[in-house]
Amino acid sequence: MTLAMNRRAFLGTAAVGLMAGAAPGFLRHASAATPFAFQASWINDAEFCGYFVAIDEGFYAAEGLDLTYSPGGPDVIPESTLLSGTADLTLTTPDTTVKAIVDQGAPFKIIGTQYQKNPIGIVSLAKAPIKSPSDLVGKTLAVPPVNVISVEAMLKLNDIDKSAVNIVPYAYDPTPLIKGEIDASLDFTTNVPFTIDQAGETATSFLLYDFGFTIYNDTVVVTEDTLKTKRKELVSWLRASRKGWEINLADPAAWPPKFADTWFKGTGRTIENEIFFNTAQKPLIESPNGIFSMDEEGIEKNIEALGQIGIKATREMFDTSLLEEI
Repeated sequence: MTLAMNRRAFLGTAAVGLMAGAAPGFLRHASAATPFAFQASWINDAEFCGYFVAIDEGFYAAEGLDLTYSPGGPDVIPESTLLSGTADLTLTTPDTTVKAIVDQGAPFKIIGTQYQKNPIGIVSLAKAPIKSPSDLVGKTLAVPPVNVISVEAMLKLNDIDKSAVNIVPYAYDPTPLIKGEIDASLDFTTNVPFTIDQAGETATSFLLYDFGFTIYNDTVVVTEDTLKTKRKELVSWLRASRKGWEINLADPAAWPPKFADTWFKGTGRTIENEIFFNTAQKPLIESPNGIFSMDEEGIEKNIEALGQIGIKATREMFDTSLLEEI
């Protein structure tokens, strides 16, 4: 699960190369195949289940790719792996990627998105539910420092003065919420409710996306050079990955147990947690246009939402032409 949301805080080109080799990779070979490196954005959990299916079922090999998959973690900066040449493709959040393009001239292109709706949301206890931004007025909300600007944008979009909400720092631990020390937290709605349930409470939540902060998550990003030199491989990756996700989401409870002793081994998370996560993320990933799709309306919503936090995205930063080739 993507608990440490600040893992995607892009630290600038000074970080390039520092993370090379920081995360172990898993190799899957196919004879006479083209080497292709994929950097995930977090540790192995259900957020990446579709890719595990595609690897284990041989979908990348069938597309002629010799895939190297590298898990992420709190010290991995996905964008840096592209600039250092460690990875051909990675998953990011559009805010960090677009900011890097605008502020640092980073040569990135967004060619797809895993999540149509960002899973970040406001989590509270069902016995004291916070169901909308207006319910936050006069309440204490715990927010990771890196996400305060996003929450403030959501409040602004709903005509709520940020001073009306007591925002305090959050360290990705639901214990204060469970103990009643805070009223709500900003968390990943696909995972944290399970943790709260295991502690004997019931959670409720809403997405920032559903109240105006309409950005994607796990956007598929490459450099402009890779787009030019490995276009065929990128289309093959998208095709194989889409197939893996389609099969995974067709029965989200079936696949996590298959990975208990492989992909999910040693993470400290239960398979029940991964099943919950995999099931919860299904409606956030699926699209009538196919997984990874970015339609014009969705792209415009991202541009508008990013503008609310002072990040000036443009349509040219999104390339949908590869999706048309799948």
